[in-house]
Amino acid sequence: MDSKNLSLEGLIFETVKLSVENHIMHIVLNRPEKKNAINPIMANEINFSLAFAAQEHDIRVVIISATGDVFCAGGDLSSMSGHSSNSRSNVPSLGGGTEEISIRIKNLNKPVVCKIQGPVLAGALLLITNATHAIAAEEATFSAPEIKRGIWPFMVMAGLFRVMPKRQGLDFIMRGNKIDCYEAEKFGLVNKVVKKEELDSEVDNIASELSKLAPNTMKLGLEAFNYQDKMDFDEAIPYLKDQLEKCLKSDDAQEGIKAFLEKRDPEWK
Repeated sequence: MDSKNLSLEGLIFETVKLSVENHIMHIVLNRPEKKNAINPIMANEINFSLAFAAQEHDIRVVIISATGDVFCAGGDLSSMSGHSSNSRSNVPSLGGGTEEISIRIKNLNKPVVCKIQGPVLAGALLLITNATHAIAAEEATFSAPEIKRGIWPFMVMAGLFRVMPKRQGLDFIMRGNKIDCYEAEKFGLVNKVVKKEELDSEVDNIASELSKLAPNTMKLGLEAFNYQDKMDFDEAIPYLKDQLEKCLKSDDAQEGIKAFLEKRDPEWK
């Protein structure tokens, strides 16, 4: 299916709740009875939602949250054979599993905020480590227990070592023990820890603030952030200089400067 011409009209989502309001898309993982483990249906529904968010200029921020006590238990090992024949979901398939979700999050080039109300396990780390923001309640814990099942968390490493120091991150996956929210904050796995009753308002405030900032500049900046991350310093400097010059010529920059001089709020397009 053409991922540049997507529509939500008539779609039935079985494993996620999806809504868009005030430039913010909410993706809510909704398999609490399975600890929100990602089966093929959920993977497809999340991938489709992220592809739609990438397509729609009006969507400026994505929030990923979950129902129940567990944020996400990673991949659902009991359902790796494919879509269930009795699934109600009619969301078109774009292909890809949990690994494709992480790639779409990273390459969305829009703010993605993970609202973490409970434990994050195994492959779910791919979601939070590739998001731009991760806000956790005090009850949240984090673990990569694969080694205890004789499995190495190969794909988790792609995101983990971009946010955690290597020594701490390596110990984290080598021993498979869970860490609490404050260790996760200390090691950069989450941005901030709040009380459970403050989680909704904290995430809403961050998302609202981000949604009111220059959307085209945000996209350009996040694209540059991801691209320069692959470069040596000597390569990054001239590339980033070019991006700055491009940014200064943009409609967002022109409107931002004009609004500043006229002492008014900017009106982004």
